[in-house]
Amino acid sequence: MTGYDRPVSAHVRLAKPLMKPSHWITVLCLLAIFVPTASAEDTIEFLTGAKITGVVKEIRKESKEFDFEAKIGSRAVTRTYPFSKVHAVTFRGSRFVLTPMEASTESRRDASGQIVRSKSEIDRVIEQVGSSPPDWSSDTPLDYPETLDLTWPLKPEGKWNNKRNMGQYIWDIIHPNPSKWHGGIKLVEHCAELHKGNSTLLERDFRTLGRMYFELLQDYPRAAYWLRRGNAAKGEHTGVMLAECYWRLGNQPLAMQQLTSRNYNAGAAARAVKLYANMGVLDEAMKMAARITGTNASYEGYIAAGDAMRQAGRFDEAIKYYTLVLNDRNFRNDDYEDRFKARARESIEAIELFEKVDVQTVSDGTYSGSSTGYNGRLDVAVTVSGGRIDSVKVTNHQEKQFYSALTDTEDSILKLQTVRGVDGTSGATITSRAIVNAAAKALAAGSP
Repeated sequence: MTGYDRPVSAHVRLAKPLMKPSHWITVLCLLAIFVPTASAEDTIEFLTGAKITGVVKEIRKESKEFDFEAKIGSRAVTRTYPFSKVHAVTFRGSRFVLTPMEASTESRRDASGQIVRSKSEIDRVIEQVGSSPPDWSSDTPLDYPETLDLTWPLKPEGKWNNKRNMGQYIWDIIHPNPSKWHGGIKLVEHCAELHKGNSTLLERDFRTLGRMYFELLQDYPRAAYWLRRGNAAKGEHTGVMLAECYWRLGNQPLAMQQLTSRNYNAGAAARAVKLYANMGVLDEAMKMAARITGTNASYEGYIAAGDAMRQAGRFDEAIKYYTLVLNDRNFRNDDYEDRFKARARESIEAIELFEKVDVQTVSDGTYSGSSTGYNGRLDVAVTVSGGRIDSVKVTNHQEKQFYSALTDTEDSILKLQTVRGVDGTSGATITSRAIVNAAAKALAAGSP
């Protein structure tokens, strides 16, 4: 979860009594006129919980709006914000609450504590957060190899060269290195600046930004903002990502609508199966899985169906689908056959271990287990003390496109205190499942 997803407390108030909005506007206007400009930046806190820094440029009391300048990438952008959309402003060192958080009635929490938002609130969150720079932007330098071709043609020429081709640089250098994720996003923003006027390249740039915010940072408002600007199509990977953004931001019907399409390739359909299962719509998950099983990529449908059943706790049915993978004879190539069959075998083994492992019966100690990730063997160490899981650590792996799966899956197991029901990280499901399977083996090693 990003800082922009955390709502500002409704109980934060000024040191002095809370002023009426009309008084706040008056004081703010007086400050703008009489107080010299300070070097410190101003801050806006939106009703959505988003927060941006920059400079208040002009306040228009009559129309109840103000202009705010903030840096987006390498550019200074000025936008106009109505007072009704703003929770608080820190202006020249003083913080003023304009609209109390309680006044935002378009979002609520359901019985499980999840945020539920209307479509208009979703649109507002996406626009306000997406159009603002993240808090790390100003501290992240634009840094890239001089050999890199920033024209970034849609189809690279010649052999694989991650020192020249942007897409290959992102795949080989940015994705496997979390320390480069922010810089990679800034680089793609820079490319988008260079590609102004070329709508085809810009759409690709915007979709790339959406994928990076989604897969690397789980910054769902910004991911949705860029995916929408990139015209992410239904039935494609980026269209399913956009649906997941809507769901995670609090509107499942909007997500369901985004998933409706006649045109799905196997990979996008498998991603949609996972999302349906996560949303608890198992019948739709199985319908989508069936669409794949009728193609020459049936094994992807079987593995997706197995994962969906496993997520729902229907282990016997999950094993049946994983067994279909083992019996399949139509794989894209030998590497795919080895990878999918290993994943199916290890998932069956892990499910069988689920029924045997109760962490409270595991002896104190650190136990190891291994499983097959996307690129090879993945090792996990699990430490148990006093009937509780104290730590889960991936100690060895060959993964490149793991995104946040390594840390998120570890954290989920710790939070749940079990390997049951752990949601795989979007875009890195194979890595997440490998961690779960390896952790199950590790816990079984310490069971009586």
